[in-house]
Amino acid sequence: MGKIIAIANQKGGVGKTTTSVNLAASLGVLEKKVLLIDADPQANATSGLGIDVESVELGTYQILEHTITPKEAILKCTAPNVDVIPAHIDLVAIEIELVDKENREYMLKKALEEAKEEYDYIIIDCAPSLGLLTLNALTAADSVVIPIQCEYFALEGLGKLLNTIKSIQKIHNPDLDIEGLLLTMYDSRLRLSNQVVEEVQKHFNDMVFDTVIQRNVKLSEAPSFGESIINYDATSKGAVNYINLAQEIIKKNSK
Repeated sequence: MGKIIAIANQKGGVGKTTTSVNLAASLGVLEKKVLLIDADPQANATSGLGIDVESVELGTYQILEHTITPKEAILKCTAPNVDVIPAHIDLVAIEIELVDKENREYMLKKALEEAKEEYDYIIIDCAPSLGLLTLNALTAADSVVIPIQCEYFALEGLGKLLNTIKSIQKIHNPDLDIEGLLLTMYDSRLRLSNQVVEEVQKHFNDMVFDTVIQRNVKLSEAPSFGESIINYDATSKGAVNYINLAQEIIKKNSK
């Protein structure tokens, strides 16, 4: 049975989508069967794997509405062993449409019951908010990866996210674990980057991944070609970082 991992942080620009796409691709290269779910109306994970967002007819929106099964929305992409459930801008409306529904926080969890049997890992790219979409993702997930940018305001908002996770554990999903805090956009030349790494490691100890994602031009370029960093440049620093992260997650989950 597959493990569902949500990639979440209500702060924008911390590397959520980059992590979702490249972690999924790295797990795929390591011969794991992966499903990537784009749960962000910006649909960057969808386009980042070479899928034309404008042509998306079925995706996360319809799954949350329970009008289709996940199998009907799955698309193939450029990454080996990775399937994608795409997003479209219409996903913006789902927050309003779910408000009156009973058990609205469990829509994604219920929809993914069957899909869990088909994959080793299901990765959910969350929206940069703590709204109903992210709540659905965290209720459905077994664990959460929290990307943290190596910059001055890195820890701002982290407390709020951790409190949200605690509330979800209490009310909706007692089995939700924190897979780990992932330091992203690290630049070893900057004193500030090093300070953030030390600060986060000091406060959160074992919760922090050993792998740190370094700033890398290739990593920024890959999405514009509709490819993961593994397809775009497998020898780049970014590709090595994400392969290391995937190996760390596999090792952690094989214990």
